[in-house]
Amino acid sequence: MSTYDKIAWLPLCGGLTGIGLVLSYIAMRRRGLGTGLRWAAWSLLPMAAYLTGSIEMFWKMGVAVGDFAKGFVFSPKVWAGIALAGLAVVLFVVSGPMRRRRVKRGQDKQAVGATGRELAPRTASVATTATAKVPVKAPKGKSAAADDDDLGDVEDILRRHGIT
Repeated sequence: MSTYDKIAWLPLCGGLTGIGLVLSYIAMRRRGLGTGLRWAAWSLLPMAAYLTGSIEMFWKMGVAVGDFAKGFVFSPKVWAGIALAGLAVVLFVVSGPMRRRRVKRGQDKQAVGATGRELAPRTASVATTATAKVPVKAPKGKSAAADDDDLGDVEDILRRHGIT
């Protein structure tokens, strides 16, 4: 296995950039200036990665991903975890329709007749069953007469357009 230090990065990156620039020139001649410039931009990236020192970072990331994949494929413990995660996903997906199951429209009267009592809907929320209303405070700086004038204007406009 080769290591990072044993590879001559400058000739490799320079060669990739040179080949890319030649191909970008050909692309510019055949497809236009915009395509050629885009290919030239991609061609400059290997040399830019070498000059900024990013190649070593990419090398280390590749080695880390390779080591992870090697340990991932050959580990029974990891496959047991994957099986449990798959089971969790299946249970989650199956539970969704079960929670949404309701009495159908034609069956609700049959259910009342069979049990002798009416079934309460499952989807009743706390907000709809609350009987107490919270009083609304008037905005500061405006009187009740000013609010009525504003509403009166709106009502006049609606009446003119035939909306009641």
